[in-house]
This record gives sequence, C-alpha cells and structure tokens, in this order.
Amino acid sequence: MIKRKIIKTVALGIAGLTAAPILAACGSTGGAAGTTAASTEATTAAASESTTVATTSGSGSASPGTKTITDNTGRTVEVPDTVNSVIGLNNGLRYLCYLGCVDKVVGVEQGEHETDKEKISVVKAYGHTYKDTWQDKPIVGEGGSGGYTPYEEEIINCAPDVIIAGYSKEDAESLQQKTGIPVVAINSGTLFGDDYDDALEVIGEVMDVEDRAQAIIDYIDDVQDEMKEKTKDVPEADKPSVYTGAVSFKGGHGIEGTYSNFPIFTVMNANDVCKGLSDSVSGMTIDKEKVLEWNPDVIFMDPNNKSYVKEDMDANPDYYKQLKAFGDNSVYTCIGYNWYHTNIEIALADTYYVASILYPEQFKDVDPKAKAKEIFKFFLDNDTYYDDLEAAGMGFGNYPLD
Repeated sequence: MIKRKIIKTVALGIAGLTAAPILAACGSTGGAAGTTAASTEATTAAASESTTVATTSGSGSASPGTKTITDNTGRTVEVPDTVNSVIGLNNGLRYLCYLGCVDKVVGVEQGEHETDKEKISVVKAYGHTYKDTWQDKPIVGEGGSGGYTPYEEEIINCAPDVIIAGYSKEDAESLQQKTGIPVVAINSGTLFGDDYDDALEVIGEVMDVEDRAQAIIDYIDDVQDEMKEKTKDVPEADKPSVYTGAVSFKGGHGIEGTYSNFPIFTVMNANDVCKGLSDSVSGMTIDKEKVLEWNPDVIFMDPNNKSYVKEDMDANPDYYKQLKAFGDNSVYTCIGYNWYHTNIEIALADTYYVASILYPEQFKDVDPKAKAKEIFKFFLDNDTYYDDLEAAGMGFGNYPLD
C-alpha cells in the first residue's frame, strides 16, 4: 500500500457550500471580459470564503469533511475528503488521465484545447486519447513548451474542489491564495525516477484512487525489474554500442541531438556511447563528428524529427555512408516520449522495443507491438493507440529514411 500518511475526517460535503453558484459558469470558455458584475461579485465572495479554509492547512489539522496531505514540495494542504471536480495544470492532467479521473476534470490548459483536433499530436498520448472529452471545457491557463500561466478568474469560475499542478512551492502557494482553492503541487516526474512515484502517491491520496496509483507504480517497477534481470548477465563484449539521435528538447533536432544517460538505455544496461557525457539525464547537441568517431553499431532516432535527418542526409550523404549502422540497416525508430513532460506509456513501450533489438535472445519471448498495446490499454484504456501511431508513421521498425 502507499506509504504516505494522511489525516481523514467524516465527509460532510463542505466543498459544496461555495461551488453551487459558480458551477453554472464552468461550461463557458469566456475570459474575464465575459464575466458579469454579479458573477464576479459571487465568485470573489466564494474565493474569499474558501481561502479561509485553504490557508489554514499549515496547522496540520483537518476540518470536518476534509483531509490534510503533504504535497511534493512539502506543503500541507487541506482538501475535500471526496473530490468531485479537479483541474490539472502543468502535467497534472496527464497524471489524472492515468489514474482514471478524466470525468472529474472541469477545465484544461490552452495546449490541451484545440478546436482543430488534428493539431493535437498523436505522440501526446493522453491528449490524443481524450481530446474529445475536454474540447468543450473552459481554458484555465497556458501550457506547453512556453511555460505555464494559470488563469485565476477562469479557475474560480470552474470552482474545482482541488487543483493538481506541477508547480513550485511558491507558485502553488500563490495560486491557492489568489483562487481560494486548494493547490496540491506535484513533481513533473523523471522517467524511472522516485519523484514519479511520489507524484502518483500524492494524487492517489487526493483523488482517493490509491490502489490505482500503486498499480501504476508497480507496473513501472516491474518493467525496470524485467529489464535489469534479463540483461544483467550479458557480457559487455556481447553488447552492441548504441546511440540515440534526432531527439526533441527545446524543439526538434537531427542526428546531433541526443541524450546523456538516456534512461531507456540505462535501465537495460546498454552500451550507450553517450553515457556519462553529463552528470544527469539531459538533452544536448553534440558535434556530428563525435557520432562518426563512436560509429555505433545501432542507432535509434525519433521519427517525429525525420525531416531534420532527411535534410541533413541530402546535404551530407558521404557522412551517413560512413556510419555503419546506416550501412547495416541498423537504424530504428524510438518514439519521442517527451511532449509537455513525460509520456510514460510511450517510454515503456519504447523500452521493450529497444530491448528486443539490442538483446534479441533475452527478449525473444516479447512481441514489442503486442506489449505496446498492453501498456497503452493499462495506462489509457486505449486499445487502438498503437495503431494510430503506426498509421501516422510513428510505429516501431527501421527508421524511415526514404
């Protein structure tokens, strides 16, 4: 069971006291200009009333009908014992999707809210899966590569019981003070990192889905354990050297864009030529001549960035002819899993595919596509997501170089 301690009291429905006069406005996508003087006065009064509750959470004691939790920044926050409505900001929405709480979401960030649904990238797995669910929800903030900015007035209009946000301690406290709504700050989450588990645990407590949170944590742990167990006895001399290129960080890149200490390679003890280039997991661009110097046996690249690779191949064909992975047809796809933070289900699916290429004997019993479908079903309840990826040219296989 989840280890974190919480304080619970009898649920008396206290959260409903201020929500009723505001919820009617939640279906509107208008901003401050569309708010009448009467509704503004009502929402301000509601915010003032709920602020009294929210800002007393530091005492560590909960009011009737609430529970006190400790978020990932160490703040103690008092939230309703039963949460019926929620807003997820800066990666909060993705976690809520994994935890099966989509039906309780009452507002989304601009980056999740496209009237032209084709603009929602297929590799943003949760957004692609649930885009129809929230297209009519109000916009409650910016979100994406440009950063996050909450729209406090729209959030107040939606009157969620709680806000789950990948915010700093200071930003979470500021938003809570301005809206009068409890803000639970969570980690954005590192692939295969404890901070990912910590975020799931906290949200599991808040939303009362602790069993589901633990199931996700166990699933991720099981993948790591399988990778480590199956590869631990493979002699270093039998491991092909491997490189990942054309990755995305602060935009797309060609073959020179890579990761130091790539988690997918690390978890399976791969012979990663970029291991140790920095002290952390980080995206970086390197001199292409360095890749040629390493001349790795196998190369994985993100198909999202194939245009950069093809453009460079056309301009520098002799360079690519010298890379043995290209000559040996050992260049494969590795679907980019960072799109407004980590799409964990894509990362796990990638992990099995990469392992099947680097360790064919150890993973001969694994069908990477079938495994991917299992993963997508578990995380997103989506049976057809891998088919959607493949149809978009983002499936597993040799890198599309023609």
